Amino acid sequence: MRGAVAMMRRISLKHERIARVLAREIKSGVVRRGTQLPGEVELAKRFSVSRNTVRAALAVLAEDELIATHTGKGSYVLFDGRPLDGRLGWTHALSEQGVETRMRTVRIELEEDAALAARLGLSSPEMVVIERVRQLTDGTAISLERSRVPAIESLRDLPERGLDNGSISVTLNRAGLYLDHCEQRLRGRPLTPVEAGHLARPHGTWFLHTTRTSWTATDTFAEHADELLDPTHYELSLTYRS
Repeated sequence: MRGAVAMMRRISLKHERIARVLAREIKSGVVRRGTQLPGEVELAKRFSVSRNTVRAALAVLAEDELIATHTGKGSYVLFDGRPLDGRLGWTHALSEQGVETRMRTVRIELEEDAALAARLGLSSPEMVVIERVRQLTDGTAISLERSRVPAIESLRDLPERGLDNGSISVTLNRAGLYLDHCEQRLRGRPLTPVEAGHLARPHGTWFLHTTRTSWTATDTFAEHADELLDPTHYELSLTYRS
């Protein structure tokens, strides 16, 4: 009996995790309203689970009114594209506050980062570095964002072709990397001379500094991001529940 209870708990956790991943993709606009989701077989293969687990995940999405499932036809996205959650990304979070921004790419290069690879237990130190500045419509720079993604075959040519739709998340998704869970840290520190130059701020200006490492549902490394954020425009809000 204990074994049966433990098995039921693992299945529940699996379908809830899959539902969360798909919900983020729908809410972030990666999968848009009216789009048909992949079939059960394809989703089961993607998440390495059974079709029953996929059906349970789709049921959660349907209950949350994010999708509609039609027998014999498949599941279709109902979400209309309005941001529901500020955690979907800085662009959405700022937009919800009436702040419109645009991204300027500083550089995209193939580099080796042996220290980070060793810390994350990666087999290869090669990574694609994407460095971008977020600006207000008047040109004021409010963040410097550096992302390191694995230099897998489908991402190695990013320095030549650039990001898909100007989005790191879309680029990762098209390479088969879907963010599922992460570790993030936050502190404050002064800007270095190079960083200050990118942001057009005096050297030594204090910014919020976040580091975030993200993995897929199968614990495959997907992205390591360093972000320097102007505290005038960003804040961290945490909610704890017992």
